[in-house]
Amino acid sequence: MTVKASVPAAVPAKGPPPAPVGPVQVEADAAALAQPWLVDSELVDPAYAETMANSGIQTSLPVTPPEPPAPDWLLDLIRAIGNFFEATGPALPYILWGIGIALALYIAYRLLPGFAAWVDARRRHVVAQDLPEYGQVEASAARARLADADALAAAGRFAEAVHLLLYRSVDDIAARRPGLVKPALTSRDLAASRDLPGIVRTAFARIARAVEVSLFGGEPVDAGVWGECRAAYAELTVPKAWAVA
Repeated sequence: MTVKASVPAAVPAKGPPPAPVGPVQVEADAAALAQPWLVDSELVDPAYAETMANSGIQTSLPVTPPEPPAPDWLLDLIRAIGNFFEATGPALPYILWGIGIALALYIAYRLLPGFAAWVDARRRHVVAQDLPEYGQVEASAARARLADADALAAAGRFAEAVHLLLYRSVDDIAARRPGLVKPALTSRDLAASRDLPGIVRTAFARIARAVEVSLFGGEPVDAGVWGECRAAYAELTVPKAWAVA
């Protein structure tokens, strides 16, 4: 006996059957995709206007402000410098050489003690030629300052007299060079100051040395040392000695 196998029939899918896709439908979908997006101006325009009215939203690139013009005084200075170089064009190399030499001499005077001593010696020589009584001239103000020291020396108190001369010398320096004498400045530092004229510096150093030897070295001060310090103070008080910077 022959047995026939039964094949189940296909079960139809649930739902409506798919719409047939034909050439007409494909062309309609392609045409819809090719159309631009439609914008509703009634909805976009108010939103755009509100956005543009908001000052907190940046809608454009910032504009770099122009640089302010140079001030008039700077322009005048530049023109003056240009006029100077134009007027001194032929002599400008000689001027620059002169400035360079002067600067080199100033640096050498500050940094080389030997050169500074030679310059100071030349200055003292020039002043000595202009002052016939150099080392002996005493102004009336200096005599008044010397009165107390002379009285101590007359009593044989030479160390005290020399010490008093040192105080008088410091007073003179403070009066002629305001700001130079400071509380922490020693007599030795003041004697080495380049802010004093060479003659004044040398005279003050002689007085300060005598006081230093007397107070700290214990050596007595006799009439000879007193005479030298008195002469040094006379040199220190010569007005022309202070005129030599």
